[in-house]
Amino acid sequence: MSTTNPDSQAGPAGPRTHVPQLRLPGQAAAPEGPVDMTMMYLMHHAFRRDLSLFATAVPRTPVEDRGAWRALEKRWALFSTALHHHHAGEDAWLWPELVRRAEPEERVTLEAMEAEHAEIDPLLEACRDGLASMAATPSAETRAALAVRLVAARESLARHLEHEESDTIALLQRVFTQQDWDDVDEHFKAELTLGKLLRLVPWALQGVPADVREGLFAQPGGGAHRAVWLLTRRGFERAHRRAFG
Repeated sequence: MSTTNPDSQAGPAGPRTHVPQLRLPGQAAAPEGPVDMTMMYLMHHAFRRDLSLFATAVPRTPVEDRGAWRALEKRWALFSTALHHHHAGEDAWLWPELVRRAEPEERVTLEAMEAEHAEIDPLLEACRDGLASMAATPSAETRAALAVRLVAARESLARHLEHEESDTIALLQRVFTQQDWDDVDEHFKAELTLGKLLRLVPWALQGVPADVREGLFAQPGGGAHRAVWLLTRRGFERAHRRAFG
């Protein structure tokens, strides 16, 4: 986690305390402000990690290794479920609340966020279809086309996450309090079933530095995440290795 000392600035409701922000590999920015964006940055890290892994693994996976293709297809289902939940929540709850509070010139950034979601979705659907084809009727031609689509999806999502981290979160830090963020976050959490949580916790924490992971577990409510991680991490790692080698 960032070691920045807490600071404060004048805001609409008086002094606004800056909280330390998480910085993870590949992250474009972590704008200062009163809102702890740890969970957002963890999800972004996992999205970047998975698309990079898929883009690397697909051209190297032997066409005839049906077990590996099935494992990759299964892992894609987990990744795409998490990303769909994340983007749908932003479109439904986060962007409208930010639009309501933003200055007119800042709304351009929020409109771009929605447009970028619309650009990314067809690329992800094409990747899903390509993996399904490789799991069912693999061919070198399908693998080559899938590899190209994965690179395009990786680059498109990377641009979107950089834009979000640099500009949109800076806006959020200006207009939100921690309570505002917690209120929006309740919508995201409301759709998380126990089954989803058991799959998403080891997925989100895979490859996260140990000190960051332990810091998360030390936070209020972190004990439950630790218990889920301990319960699921070995099975997740086996599936991870089967998919990506």
